[in-house]
Amino acid sequence: MKNNLTLSFALVASLGLAACQSTTSSIQDPNYRTKNGAATGAIAGALIGGMFAKDDHAEGALRGALIGGLVGGGIGANLDAQAADMRNRLGNPYVTVTNMGSYLLVNLPDDVLFASGSATLQPALQGEISSIAANLVTYPKSTIEVVGHTDSVGSEAMNMDLSQRRAYSVANILIGSGVPAGRVSAYGLGMTQPVDTNATEAGRAHNRRVEILVRPTN
Repeated sequence: MKNNLTLSFALVASLGLAACQSTTSSIQDPNYRTKNGAATGAIAGALIGGMFAKDDHAEGALRGALIGGLVGGGIGANLDAQAADMRNRLGNPYVTVTNMGSYLLVNLPDDVLFASGSATLQPALQGEISSIAANLVTYPKSTIEVVGHTDSVGSEAMNMDLSQRRAYSVANILIGSGVPAGRVSAYGLGMTQPVDTNATEAGRAHNRRVEILVRPTN
């Protein structure tokens, strides 16, 4: 029993190292998210398999690692493919698509989306949102969160309201372009989640954004 447990923990440790190495090499390897998803899934599977195997923890860990790796790798590969397709559809270089490993993050700087203080989408950017919608229709097995963010200029209440209205504007274009409303949620977070300093104009510009989070459902 002791040897089996030791082998299970050694397997998990080695898989953890593989995941770390995959992340470290992310810049060089365009498929690192897929590999990292497989490694992470394998770790989780090994832990679960080792815990619930009645007689042989090592065998349970190995089976769990295999299943978890297949599931995690499949999700990562699907996200890689969807991210590549979405980038190909977009024409604005300021709109970015990042595979976060378990979901896609689409970043839309609000300076290119809206006039100052407005929640009405610029006409030129409506086409970009429609392109994102076409991708989401092509890849239907996901839920979509549209999240508005602001900088810290102005009152908290004003920024919360503006971020919500901007999130709703983007969500309405997605739905109007064919994405089922049941897959889409929209909300604003105001100034509560900055990604840069609010002490400079460049930092505030980074904080003013709408994000689309695409989360796989299987």
